[in-house]
Amino acid sequence: MYARRYRWVILPPGKVNLTETERRPTVIHDAPVDRPQGTQSPAGATRATGQRSARLPRDERRAQLLNAAQEVFVANGYHGAAMDEIAETAHVSKPVLYQHFPSKRELYLALLDSHLGVLTDLMMGALNSTTDNKERVQAVMRAYYRFIDSDDQAHRLVFESDLINDPDVSSRLETFNKTFADAIAHVIAEDTKLPHLEAQLLGRALAGMAQVSARYWLETDGNLDIDVASDLIYRLAWRGISRFPKET
Repeated sequence: MYARRYRWVILPPGKVNLTETERRPTVIHDAPVDRPQGTQSPAGATRATGQRSARLPRDERRAQLLNAAQEVFVANGYHGAAMDEIAETAHVSKPVLYQHFPSKRELYLALLDSHLGVLTDLMMGALNSTTDNKERVQAVMRAYYRFIDSDDQAHRLVFESDLINDPDVSSRLETFNKTFADAIAHVIAEDTKLPHLEAQLLGRALAGMAQVSARYWLETDGNLDIDVASDLIYRLAWRGISRFPKET
């Protein structure tokens, strides 16, 4: 590759009309400019530096954006979070972010749906893991605590968001709470033969016990062992529920 240098012709004073030859600069060819193999020109370097993120399959990109959004939402709250910061955290441009999530609200609701889906599956799995009711109570408490322990950001986003009074958010939380409590109530009703409403009340109480106690445990910053904590709540719950008479 050759570097070119241009030498412009300086005209005598008063000469305005140029011939075609005089209009063109004189080109001086220097020796080739050697660049080490693999190096880029400044323009190429700029393009490489400007690349924010490699192209990913849609599902992988969506997961990447949701992880970045969770980090920003937990740190700043819903109202304090900005799409600019979410895009920057995910190392993508804002247009890429908006291709997947047209608004911050839709992004938050997608995160909420994902976490509530995981938590619902965990709770139902624990309830169905055995037919022994004592073991069921223990499994449910442990599963809830494990969910928080594995991803405390997810729990904070679901249950401590500043958007919790929003109708779409509160309806999703109520759907989760009802599903969880109804599943517990069904087991209680079968075992104790209590009326449906009474069994539902107990189901809500047990679900609330798991949520409130686990949230407090999270604030202990690891000073209370997770197995000790979940076992304490399981024993409290079982000693209460097991006292209800069964129909003979």
